[in-house]
Amino acid sequence: MQAMQLVLAAVVASQRLALPPQIGPALAQAQAALTAMAPAVDALDGLDALDQLDALDQLDALDGLDALDALDALDGGDPTVAQDDQDPTDSLWQAARRAFNRGDYSSAASLYADLPRRYPNSARAGDALYWAAFALYKNADLNRARSLLVEQPRRYPKAATLRDGDALLARIQTALARQGDEEAGRWLAEHAQPGADSERTRARGCPDEGDDDDLRIAALNGLLQMDAANAVPILKRVLARRDACSAGMRRKAVFLLSQKRTGETEDVLLDVAQHDPDAEVRQQAVFWLSQVPTERAVGMLDSILKTTSDEELQDKAIFALSQQRSPRAGEILRAYADRPGAPEKARLKAIFWLGQRPSPENAAFLRTLYAKLAEPDLKEKVIFSLSQMHGDENMRWMMDLALNEREDIEMRKKALFWAGQAGGNLDQLVALYDRVQNQEMKEQLVFVYSQRREPAALDKLIDIARREQNRELRKKALFWIGQSHDPRAAKVLEEIINQ
Repeated sequence: MQAMQLVLAAVVASQRLALPPQIGPALAQAQAALTAMAPAVDALDGLDALDQLDALDQLDALDGLDALDALDALDGGDPTVAQDDQDPTDSLWQAARRAFNRGDYSSAASLYADLPRRYPNSARAGDALYWAAFALYKNADLNRARSLLVEQPRRYPKAATLRDGDALLARIQTALARQGDEEAGRWLAEHAQPGADSERTRARGCPDEGDDDDLRIAALNGLLQMDAANAVPILKRVLARRDACSAGMRRKAVFLLSQKRTGETEDVLLDVAQHDPDAEVRQQAVFWLSQVPTERAVGMLDSILKTTSDEELQDKAIFALSQQRSPRAGEILRAYADRPGAPEKARLKAIFWLGQRPSPENAAFLRTLYAKLAEPDLKEKVIFSLSQMHGDENMRWMMDLALNEREDIEMRKKALFWAGQAGGNLDQLVALYDRVQNQEMKEQLVFVYSQRREPAALDKLIDIARREQNRELRKKALFWIGQSHDPRAAKVLEEIINQ
């Protein structure tokens, strides 16, 4: 996130003297979107269990970045540069660029389109068609823009802007299809098909799902705007491919299919999850099954979880089950968490997600599970998950664990810490201090008090600093008193200094 903001700042700084008026607001809009997203992004940094959400790469908050397309018009087109008297197209090109940069897209489109009409053999003629179409697109004249982009590769197959033209054409066809244009719908259907492409596009090699400039990927993206009845048959044909080169398109198609709810969506996702040769495609299919709330989907996720040895696939299946609301999904997660032979990493995820689904059944299960476990990491995850559920019974269980001298000291300390973090009853936590004899536990309690903001927590730290016989414990209490902004803290410290 910081890197993206730095990029925007660098663009503003480097173009400050030459920016056309329409670019400034666009940059400000994009920067505001990024700034607004930063706290949410930072908050997710520590949540490993939310890695699956990477698949949601459609961030609406950054829509403002589309408005920065006009920055492309600044690629060396400074109108103050001396014109080349030997090139008859130069004055026309510069006039068109000046019109574009000041936001006069009607004039820019007319001037750019005039160049290939007057100088059809010019080296700039092919690129001028692209810029004319781009100006028309900015002016919402989509049909004329489409005509120019269709004309460009036929007349100028070596133009430098052909790739940009492909991406712009796909964007225009998507917008027109959304308006009900049948020709645009047919174009998207045709170009989203694997292999149904021009020689120029095929020569680029295998499409990558992250390359929105690839014509095939851009056409696939356009299917998101089509109704399910028309889009799903195309997506099925894409997903039926099994060759390595179409893997990028299949990954994109899985996401698009998950957004189209038909009677076939579940069947296709299940088939892909079971049979696609690409591991990432299978994983994405399993992930998106979380959005298919049917018992059949739950049963398939259970089967995948029991039979696969692929750790990533296990993670995706566990997450997908955690998002299902059916009682059976909860039963499957509990059974997996209690399965001794299952991979520890996967069991940790199952325990975590049970903690994110508060229910009496899940809480009772986790409290019982703890006594069966031998692995410290699994025990710790149970304590954490119960703390996330809150509830008086869970808090009492953690307090009892902290007092149980037969338990491992580290687990007892974890129980104290998470009870404090989860808002456990402070009176009970304060009363624990005199009940425990182990110094490590007392030190942990001092730290727990330091993390609470209630006056009673500071009262207990002050009491320890004044009355505790153990010098080290008094020093730790004084340290945390010193971190408090309560006026009483300064008085206590001064009192002890003056003793």
